[in-house]
Amino acid sequence: MVGSAQSHASAPDGRGRLDRIWTATWRLGALIGLVVLYLGAASLLSLAAVRVGFDLWKGIDPFLPPERRPFLGAVELAHRAFAVDALRQVFLALLVIGGAWLRDRAGWRRRLALDRERPNGMRPVILLGILLVWPVLHIAWVTGTAELFGASFGQHVRLSPFMSQAAVAAWLAYLTILAPVAEELLLRGEAFARAQAAVGPMGAIPVTALIFAAAHVSSWGLARPVSLLPLAFALGWLRWRTGRLWPGIALHGWSNLALVTYLLWPS
Repeated sequence: MVGSAQSHASAPDGRGRLDRIWTATWRLGALIGLVVLYLGAASLLSLAAVRVGFDLWKGIDPFLPPERRPFLGAVELAHRAFAVDALRQVFLALLVIGGAWLRDRAGWRRRLALDRERPNGMRPVILLGILLVWPVLHIAWVTGTAELFGASFGQHVRLSPFMSQAAVAAWLAYLTILAPVAEELLLRGEAFARAQAAVGPMGAIPVTALIFAAAHVSSWGLARPVSLLPLAFALGWLRWRTGRLWPGIALHGWSNLALVTYLLWPS
């Protein structure tokens, strides 16, 4: 009788465990799909806005077929490409905030870790120490992985001679402010909240880190995503440890600025 009771008790436990695994897997799959949807929608909106906006500014019919469109030139194409990148981040931030607001109009700030209801979980002096030490570690890891993978990342990097001072300032603002804000809202804001509900905070850190790294796959192959893994884990840890988004935004922007300064510094 005792053995029979134990077998009956273990069966529901086993089914419950499988149900939890299935639920977590489904939630994580939905999370990845949502990230792809946000990124795709932001890209399409930015492409459409730049195409129509720049064409109208230049007096070109945006709906002309390709064979009838005038040649734009390298400088114009470069300006359009930068505008697409910048607007993509703007649309991404707006989509994430709008989606969180529609989901929970009263608690969207808390969902994206933008509220101040709870005290910061980290002493300011510790956070300041992390910000001071991190660029050295980040640069060493990025350059080391590039060399390990035989990638050309960072070699002979120079600013375009066609870039004006205003263009350089806008590019730096994009790297250090616009991109970190948008990407952190998506990954350590909305994505972290969904992953935490599925697998807990200790699971949300690696999940969002892997998504962050995968989103940066480029022509350098695995060198770029692997080089960003430590930063991605640090950003997730800061989101969990502090309960807020701004420390991760600060570290993300500071890392970008430090790496760009290192790459562009005259040797």
